[in-house]
Amino acid sequence: MKRINAHGHLLPYPEEIPAFMREQRIFWVDSDRKIMRQGDWTRPVTDPSFFLEEKLEWMATHRIDHTVLITLSQLYCNGLPRVQTDDVVRFQNDYHATVQEKHPHQFTGGFVVQPAYMEDALRECRRCVEDLKLKVLCLPTHFLDTAGEWTTVAHPDTEPLWELADHYELAVEIHPYDAEKMVRLKDQFWRFHLIWMCAQTADAYHFYTLYNLPERYPGVRVCFAHGNQFGQMNTGRRRQGFEGRPDLFPEAVHPDRSLGATNVFFDTLVHDPLSLRLLIERQGATQIVAGLDDPYPLGEMETVPGCYPGKVIDETSAAGWLTEAEVSNIWCDNVLKWLYPNQTGNNRTSST
Repeated sequence: MKRINAHGHLLPYPEEIPAFMREQRIFWVDSDRKIMRQGDWTRPVTDPSFFLEEKLEWMATHRIDHTVLITLSQLYCNGLPRVQTDDVVRFQNDYHATVQEKHPHQFTGGFVVQPAYMEDALRECRRCVEDLKLKVLCLPTHFLDTAGEWTTVAHPDTEPLWELADHYELAVEIHPYDAEKMVRLKDQFWRFHLIWMCAQTADAYHFYTLYNLPERYPGVRVCFAHGNQFGQMNTGRRRQGFEGRPDLFPEAVHPDRSLGATNVFFDTLVHDPLSLRLLIERQGATQIVAGLDDPYPLGEMETVPGCYPGKVIDETSAAGWLTEAEVSNIWCDNVLKWLYPNQTGNNRTSST
């Protein structure tokens, strides 16, 4: 069984990060590869597989044949000036393109744009698709617009970007970040990663489906990070609210309309077989892709006691909630259906 990880991350080696990013305190990694930094923010590098050569070894050890590289959340550039944003985004995208070009059998590189600067975002999208041959557009659940307001990536202002993604028939990853900048609470017990990032994803899904983007942009195949775990549980509440107060939903479609949509996918990173079972029953096993979120400790990493890549899939299968064929598809064919328009695993053997 071929195993494709639809949600992985990669840090450039310290010497590969441009000097301006350290000098302007945008993002950098210490020379000893132990700490990543952004302004006054720091985070430990918890596993050697954050870096390319070590990642390849890690993939071989854990029988991961291919990884989709999701762009670094720290480089979404929310709140950065336009020129800085352009420089940072181009670096991230060029880096992933280089990795993909050198290791096409192991990696598919994602690319990022900042919707606050729409003309720049459209131009960079075209460059990434046409020149860099990248196929996965990575978007934050929310971005800080030029008026200083946090805006969902499904807001009508982003329609030009979705139209272009539809034109190119892109796979899109929607991933949360910057919750601590949106919610004025004390940073304690990792609340922004454990609670509020899940809420961000649920909010983006809320608007993506109410605005009927799955049907308006049928060429786009979107994947919501971390299984949109809170969004699955919230389905009944959204239905109740829509039907109980229809006056609050002008020009919106029923939230149930997108359940099981064939161009909306969710990764498996929910950490709990009961949550994955709900995702299966709510959206269908065909819409689920294997996502490890490696090498972060919130990913399925062996550095966490009792954890390993693919744990929640194995546990769900052992409980009888996934068949052997569904497990195989989650690891391979479903990922390929997300990545490529109108194609399945039998059509893609040269790279992924």
